[in-house]
Amino acid sequence: MEKPTVEVGRWDQRDPGRRAAPQSALDGLEALAWLLDSSIPVPGTGFRVGLDSLIGLIPVIGDAIGAILSTYILVMSARMGVPRVTLLRMGFNITLEAVVGVVPLAGDLFDFAWKANRRNVALLRAHAENPSQARRGDWLFAGLFMFLVLAVLCGLGWAGYSLGRWLLS
Repeated sequence: MEKPTVEVGRWDQRDPGRRAAPQSALDGLEALAWLLDSSIPVPGTGFRVGLDSLIGLIPVIGDAIGAILSTYILVMSARMGVPRVTLLRMGFNITLEAVVGVVPLAGDLFDFAWKANRRNVALLRAHAENPSQARRGDWLFAGLFMFLVLAVLCGLGWAGYSLGRWLLS
């Protein structure tokens, strides 16, 4: 007899027939995140690192491999029907870890602490348990992110304009 799957919750309240992923799928992604971010204890400390952090020690290519492995959780979340705004937040976590990870030493320390995969699985679980609450937080993040991008672009435009005026005077 086949064991029934446990459904965690609804992904989309507008479509009552669309259900969340089985508990086993969420548990599998959580296990992958643990392997990539927290599976190896650092001797003499209570701190843990994962395979992603160790692979990230290889200059340039290590961070690319880590980002590719992290993207699996993002792709599976998309297949499970997670809203795009939550996927944006997950993608930001992966991108930040990969970009900062390129910086020698400081990037590796950041990679040890950020744990993008654990963060992304937490977002996935939060969305599965309470879709409307998780979505509000994701929209807040997206709005602040867009505001920050706009502020940086305006700042760069102002700096370019000021530099141009200075050079022409």
